[in-house]
Amino acid sequence: MSFCKDCIKGVTHDGTPEGKIETIGGIECYVATPTVDYPKNKVLLFLTDVFGLPLVNNKLLADDFARNGFKTVLPDYLHGDAIPEDAMNAGTFDIGKWFATHGTADTRPLLDSVITALKADGVTSFGATGYCFGGRYVFDLAFDGVIASAATSHPSLLQVPADLEKYASTAKAPLLINSCTTDNMFPLEAQAKADEILTGFAPGYKREYFEGCTHGFAVRGDLSDPKVKAGKEGAFKSTVEWMIKHM
Repeated sequence: MSFCKDCIKGVTHDGTPEGKIETIGGIECYVATPTVDYPKNKVLLFLTDVFGLPLVNNKLLADDFARNGFKTVLPDYLHGDAIPEDAMNAGTFDIGKWFATHGTADTRPLLDSVITALKADGVTSFGATGYCFGGRYVFDLAFDGVIASAATSHPSLLQVPADLEKYASTAKAPLLINSCTTDNMFPLEAQAKADEILTGFAPGYKREYFEGCTHGFAVRGDLSDPKVKAGKEGAFKSTVEWMIKHM
Protein backbone atom coordinates (compact mmCIF):
# COMPACT_ATOMS: atom_id res chain seq x y z
CA MET A 1 0.00 0.00 0.00
CA SER A 2 1.19 3.52 -0.70
CA PHE A 3 0.24 7.18 -0.74
CA CYS A 4 0.43 9.87 -3.40
CA LYS A 5 1.76 13.44 -3.36
CA ASP A 6 -1.80 14.77 -3.04
CA CYS A 7 -2.25 12.94 0.29
CA ILE A 8 -0.24 15.69 1.98
CA LYS A 9 -1.28 18.66 -0.15
CA GLY A 10 -4.10 21.09 0.39
CA VAL A 11 -5.32 24.32 1.86
CA THR A 12 -6.16 25.14 5.46
CA HIS A 13 -9.70 26.48 5.76
CA ASP A 14 -10.86 29.44 7.80
CA GLY A 15 -13.19 29.02 10.73
CA THR A 16 -13.47 28.47 14.46
CA PRO A 17 -14.37 24.96 15.64
CA GLU A 18 -17.45 24.80 17.83
CA GLY A 19 -17.15 21.28 19.21
CA LYS A 20 -15.30 20.00 22.25
CA ILE A 21 -12.36 17.74 22.95
CA GLU A 22 -13.48 14.75 25.01
CA THR A 23 -11.83 11.54 26.13
CA ILE A 24 -13.83 8.52 24.99
CA GLY A 25 -12.56 5.04 25.78
CA GLY A 26 -9.25 6.57 26.80
CA ILE A 27 -8.84 8.23 23.38
CA GLU A 28 -8.94 11.95 22.69
CA CYS A 29 -11.81 12.82 20.37
CA TYR A 30 -13.34 15.92 18.86
CA VAL A 31 -17.08 15.81 19.46
CA ALA A 32 -19.53 17.97 17.54
CA THR A 33 -23.04 17.86 18.99
CA PRO A 34 -26.19 19.20 17.33
CA THR A 35 -27.82 22.16 19.03
CA VAL A 36 -31.25 20.72 18.21
CA ASP A 37 -32.76 17.46 19.37
CA TYR A 38 -31.11 14.42 17.77
CA PRO A 39 -31.22 10.62 18.18
CA LYS A 40 -29.00 9.86 21.16
CA ASN A 41 -28.43 6.28 20.05
CA LYS A 42 -26.71 7.28 16.79
CA VAL A 43 -23.20 8.57 16.13
CA LEU A 44 -21.43 9.53 12.93
CA LEU A 45 -17.77 8.52 13.07
CA PHE A 46 -15.57 11.01 11.22
CA LEU A 47 -12.45 9.14 10.10
CA THR A 48 -9.81 11.65 9.16
CA ASP A 49 -7.00 11.98 6.69
CA VAL A 50 -3.37 11.84 7.82
CA PHE A 51 -3.60 15.34 9.33
CA GLY A 52 -6.00 14.00 11.91
CA LEU A 53 -7.63 15.80 14.78
CA PRO A 54 -5.31 18.86 14.79
CA LEU A 55 -6.28 20.05 11.29
CA VAL A 56 -8.99 22.68 11.58
CA ASN A 57 -10.58 21.54 8.29
CA ASN A 58 -11.52 18.23 9.86
CA LYS A 59 -13.10 19.84 12.90
CA LEU A 60 -15.04 22.34 10.78
CA LEU A 61 -16.46 19.52 8.68
CA ALA A 62 -17.48 17.65 11.83
CA ASP A 63 -19.27 20.81 12.98
CA ASP A 64 -21.09 20.94 9.65
CA PHE A 65 -22.36 17.40 10.14
CA ALA A 66 -23.57 18.34 13.61
CA ARG A 67 -25.50 21.26 12.12
CA ASN A 68 -27.29 18.70 9.99
CA GLY A 69 -28.42 16.69 13.02
CA PHE A 70 -25.64 14.14 13.49
CA LYS A 71 -23.68 13.78 16.69
CA THR A 72 -20.23 13.48 15.16
CA VAL A 73 -17.18 11.96 16.81
CA LEU A 74 -13.71 12.43 15.35
CA PRO A 75 -11.38 9.97 17.11
CA ASP A 76 -7.64 10.57 17.32
CA TYR A 77 -6.79 7.14 15.97
CA LEU A 78 -3.34 8.46 15.00
CA HIS A 79 -2.33 8.30 18.71
CA GLY A 80 -1.37 11.97 18.90
CA ASP A 81 0.98 11.68 15.95
CA ALA A 82 -0.89 13.18 12.99
CA ILE A 83 1.21 14.59 10.18
CA PRO A 84 1.81 18.24 11.15
CA GLU A 85 -0.05 20.90 9.25
CA ASP A 86 3.18 22.64 8.25
CA ALA A 87 4.11 19.53 6.25
CA MET A 88 1.21 20.28 3.91
CA ASN A 89 2.60 21.25 0.49
CA ALA A 90 6.18 21.20 1.77
CA GLY A 91 7.11 18.24 -0.40
CA THR A 92 9.71 16.98 2.06
CA PHE A 93 7.71 14.92 4.57
CA ASP A 94 8.47 11.19 4.53
CA ILE A 95 4.95 9.79 4.60
CA GLY A 96 6.24 6.25 4.07
CA LYS A 97 8.25 6.40 7.28
CA TRP A 98 5.24 7.86 9.11
CA PHE A 99 2.95 5.11 7.84
CA ALA A 100 5.27 2.43 9.20
CA THR A 101 3.92 3.23 12.68
CA HIS A 102 0.37 4.07 11.62
CA GLY A 103 -0.83 0.88 10.01
CA THR A 104 -4.05 -0.89 10.91
CA ALA A 105 -2.43 -2.72 13.81
CA ASP A 106 -1.45 0.64 15.33
CA THR A 107 -4.64 2.57 14.66
CA ARG A 108 -7.62 0.22 14.64
CA PRO A 109 -7.40 -0.66 18.37
CA LEU A 110 -7.79 3.04 19.24
CA LEU A 111 -10.82 3.35 16.98
CA ASP A 112 -12.29 0.19 18.49
CA SER A 113 -11.82 1.58 22.01
CA VAL A 114 -13.89 4.63 21.09
CA ILE A 115 -16.62 2.52 19.50
CA THR A 116 -16.77 0.18 22.52
CA ALA A 117 -17.10 3.14 24.89
CA LEU A 118 -19.83 4.74 22.78
CA LYS A 119 -21.76 1.46 22.76
CA ALA A 120 -21.46 1.28 26.53
CA ASP A 121 -22.93 4.78 26.63
CA GLY A 122 -26.02 3.70 24.69
CA VAL A 123 -25.07 4.16 21.03
CA THR A 124 -26.62 1.41 18.93
CA SER A 125 -26.09 2.67 15.39
CA PHE A 126 -23.01 4.09 13.70
CA GLY A 127 -22.41 5.74 10.38
CA ALA A 128 -18.89 6.41 9.16
CA THR A 129 -17.52 8.99 6.76
CA GLY A 130 -13.85 8.62 5.87
CA TYR A 131 -11.51 10.90 3.98
CA CYS A 132 -8.32 9.70 2.26
CA PHE A 133 -6.60 7.59 4.96
CA GLY A 134 -9.96 7.25 6.72
CA GLY A 135 -11.54 5.55 3.72
CA ARG A 136 -9.64 2.37 4.55
CA TYR A 137 -11.34 2.24 7.94
CA VAL A 138 -14.80 2.81 6.50
CA PHE A 139 -14.33 -0.37 4.49
CA ASP A 140 -12.89 -2.28 7.43
CA LEU A 141 -15.70 -1.26 9.79
CA ALA A 142 -18.23 -2.31 7.15
CA PHE A 143 -16.46 -5.65 6.71
CA ASP A 144 -16.75 -6.20 10.46
CA GLY A 145 -20.43 -5.25 10.58
CA VAL A 146 -19.81 -2.30 12.89
CA ILE A 147 -21.50 0.45 10.87
CA ALA A 148 -25.00 0.84 9.45
CA SER A 149 -24.01 3.32 6.74
CA ALA A 150 -20.73 4.02 4.93
CA ALA A 151 -19.42 7.00 3.00
CA THR A 152 -15.94 7.80 1.78
CA SER A 153 -14.41 10.65 -0.18
CA HIS A 154 -11.28 9.98 -2.27
CA PRO A 155 -10.32 6.86 -0.28
CA SER A 156 -6.70 5.77 0.10
CA LEU A 157 -5.13 2.38 0.84
CA LEU A 158 -7.81 0.27 -0.86
CA GLN A 159 -6.88 -2.86 -2.77
CA VAL A 160 -8.75 -2.80 -6.08
CA PRO A 161 -10.56 -4.95 -7.00
CA ALA A 162 -10.13 -7.13 -3.90
CA ASP A 163 -11.67 -4.72 -1.37
CA LEU A 164 -14.55 -3.90 -3.71
CA GLU A 165 -15.28 -7.58 -4.23
CA LYS A 166 -15.10 -8.22 -0.49
CA TYR A 167 -17.47 -5.31 0.11
CA ALA A 168 -19.97 -6.72 -2.35
CA SER A 169 -19.82 -10.20 -0.83
CA THR A 170 -19.59 -9.50 2.90
CA ALA A 171 -20.66 -5.95 3.83
CA LYS A 172 -24.19 -4.94 4.80
CA ALA A 173 -23.73 -1.16 5.03
CA PRO A 174 -24.93 0.94 2.07
CA LEU A 175 -21.89 2.59 0.48
CA LEU A 176 -21.37 6.06 -0.98
CA ILE A 177 -18.11 6.96 -2.73
CA ASN A 178 -17.31 10.57 -3.58
CA SER A 179 -14.77 10.46 -6.41
CA CYS A 180 -13.00 12.97 -8.63
CA THR A 181 -11.03 13.51 -11.81
CA THR A 182 -7.44 13.34 -10.58
CA ASP A 183 -6.84 10.75 -7.89
CA ASN A 184 -3.86 8.41 -7.88
CA MET A 185 -5.29 6.62 -4.84
CA PHE A 186 -8.69 5.92 -6.42
CA PRO A 187 -8.22 6.64 -10.13
CA LEU A 188 -10.80 6.54 -12.91
CA GLU A 189 -10.12 2.84 -13.53
CA ALA A 190 -10.83 2.03 -9.87
CA GLN A 191 -13.98 4.14 -10.00
CA ALA A 192 -15.20 2.21 -13.03
CA LYS A 193 -14.36 -1.07 -11.31
CA ALA A 194 -16.36 0.00 -8.25
CA ASP A 195 -19.37 0.66 -10.45
CA GLU A 196 -18.92 -2.69 -12.19
CA ILE A 197 -18.72 -4.63 -8.94
CA LEU A 198 -21.10 -2.70 -6.69
CA THR A 199 -23.90 -1.56 -8.98
CA GLY A 200 -26.82 -3.66 -7.83
CA PHE A 201 -25.35 -4.13 -4.33
CA ALA A 202 -28.54 -4.84 -2.40
CA PRO A 203 -28.03 -2.61 0.68
CA GLY A 204 -27.30 0.36 -1.60
CA TYR A 205 -24.44 1.84 -3.61
CA LYS A 206 -23.84 5.26 -5.14
CA ARG A 207 -20.80 6.96 -6.59
CA GLU A 208 -20.65 10.70 -7.02
CA TYR A 209 -18.11 12.21 -9.40
CA PHE A 210 -16.74 15.73 -9.14
CA GLU A 211 -15.19 17.03 -12.34
CA GLY A 212 -12.03 19.11 -12.09
CA CYS A 213 -11.22 18.01 -8.53
CA THR A 214 -8.13 16.31 -7.12
CA HIS A 215 -7.58 13.79 -4.33
CA GLY A 216 -8.23 15.58 -1.03
CA PHE A 217 -10.79 18.00 -2.47
CA ALA A 218 -13.56 17.14 0.01
CA VAL A 219 -11.53 18.16 3.05
CA ARG A 220 -8.42 20.10 1.96
CA GLY A 221 -9.52 21.63 -1.34
CA ASP A 222 -8.70 25.18 -2.43
CA LEU A 223 -12.06 26.90 -2.05
CA SER A 224 -10.96 29.79 -4.25
CA ASP A 225 -11.30 27.39 -7.20
CA PRO A 226 -15.01 27.26 -8.14
CA LYS A 227 -14.86 23.62 -9.24
CA VAL A 228 -13.15 22.55 -6.03
CA LYS A 229 -15.55 24.56 -3.90
CA ALA A 230 -18.49 22.95 -5.72
CA GLY A 231 -16.89 19.54 -5.26
CA LYS A 232 -16.32 19.96 -1.53
CA GLU A 233 -19.85 21.21 -1.00
CA GLY A 234 -21.26 18.49 -3.25
CA ALA A 235 -19.42 15.70 -1.44
CA PHE A 236 -20.63 17.02 1.89
CA LYS A 237 -24.22 17.29 0.67
CA SER A 238 -24.20 13.80 -0.78
CA THR A 239 -22.78 12.38 2.47
CA VAL A 240 -25.41 14.13 4.59
CA GLU A 241 -28.20 12.86 2.35
CA TRP A 242 -26.74 9.35 2.39
CA MET A 243 -26.57 9.26 6.18
CA ILE A 244 -30.09 10.66 6.55
CA LYS A 245 -31.36 7.89 4.32
CA HIS A 246 -29.34 4.95 5.63
CA MET A 247 -27.99 5.59 9.15
